[in-house]
Amino acid sequence: MTELSGGPALPQERRLVTAIPGPKSQELLARKGAAVAAGVGSVLPVFAARAGGGVIEDVDGNSLIDFGSGIAVTSVGSSAEAVVRRASAQLADFTHTCFMVTPYEGYIAVCEELAKLTPGDHAKKSALFNSGAEAVENAVKIARAYTKRQAVVVFDHGYHGRTNLTMALTAKNMPYKHSFGPFAPEVYRVPVAYPYRWLTGAENCAEEAAAQAIDMISKQVGAENVAAIVIEPVLGEGGFIEPAKGFLPKIVEFAKDNGIVFVADEIQSGFCRTGQWFACEDEGIVPDLITTAKGIAGGLPLAAVTGRAEIMDAAHSGGLGGTYGGNPVACAAALGSIETMRELDLNAKAKRIEEVMKGRLGAMQEKFEIIGDIRGRGAMIAIELVQPGSKDPNPSATGALAKACHAAGLVVLTCGTYGNVLRFLPPLVIGEDLLNEGLDILEEAFTQL
Repeated sequence: MTELSGGPALPQERRLVTAIPGPKSQELLARKGAAVAAGVGSVLPVFAARAGGGVIEDVDGNSLIDFGSGIAVTSVGSSAEAVVRRASAQLADFTHTCFMVTPYEGYIAVCEELAKLTPGDHAKKSALFNSGAEAVENAVKIARAYTKRQAVVVFDHGYHGRTNLTMALTAKNMPYKHSFGPFAPEVYRVPVAYPYRWLTGAENCAEEAAAQAIDMISKQVGAENVAAIVIEPVLGEGGFIEPAKGFLPKIVEFAKDNGIVFVADEIQSGFCRTGQWFACEDEGIVPDLITTAKGIAGGLPLAAVTGRAEIMDAAHSGGLGGTYGGNPVACAAALGSIETMRELDLNAKAKRIEEVMKGRLGAMQEKFEIIGDIRGRGAMIAIELVQPGSKDPNPSATGALAKACHAAGLVVLTCGTYGNVLRFLPPLVIGEDLLNEGLDILEEAFTQL
């Protein structure tokens, strides 16, 4: 069976021919230890040889079911036909000129697609970059230029990147911030509506969290000093937290009333991942600026800031850019990725993945007391693991489950401020047979635990 998007023939099956990791992967791991900085870790030290559809084939010939998508990047698969075709054609023409020196059509075409796809019918413009952190950092620059203010408001459990400014915006210390300070100033953190852990209960969460956040901004920062409010509509590294319904609209309304630029960080949640083009559409949120990366280009490095034309134009000419920003090969890949999403209706596919996963995970929750919460949308689903009979985080069980899944040939990722969340980000083109087989492996791991 080939990748759903018509990519290279790669059998869509789990196949284990060695222990995980196998001998060739272990050899490469030794070479990694000698040549690669220790700070660059790997979740699962199997070295990829090929990937496509819902599988990753390693150098030892093992084929693993992929519930990670390279952290929500390969939504269209790792070798989607349209991505490979368009990127290959661009490679043959030229690899780089620098858009700031001699521009090219592909960059403009990606910006035109982003104007069509992102929420709102207002005039929009975009600027292209290389990574999600770059996109967030540039969104803050643009908001500061537009408002002539300095303060930036972010939220508990938020993650926005690894540059100095985006580390300041990120909530979690280890591994993202520890020992790397001092961080950029004028960043203020307020509560987010985390239904599972809101002290007075999920039913009060949206109202109380919004009131607390707005009160803190007003009293501790001063709304008139705030350039931007930055939030992930579904918080990624923080544990796939869906803010309680009603919270985001209240924050957006506060931003609008006070001339604050509202920035939706859709780097992990964008491009069909939640069953909509962008997660903020779920509550009809129209952000002033939206940051994208990860799923945008089928695995090639590309990121964007898209937003209201008058805000995007606030930065002076030459104030935005970068040598590789909007690389022509990455732009070609993005156009192929968007083509694939449309042709295969990957929003519908994401919704079907949610239906299957939540059904299976709900049945597991009835059997296994350590599953405290199931949440997420589309193919961005997570389970929060707790100590039996309480809501105390259970990171040790989370680590053990991930390890058991890896050994059985299923790539899963962990996350969460407390290290107790298993997250599932399968490629949107994964076959339903593989999806269910992956869930079988997970259920068996719970049984063994």
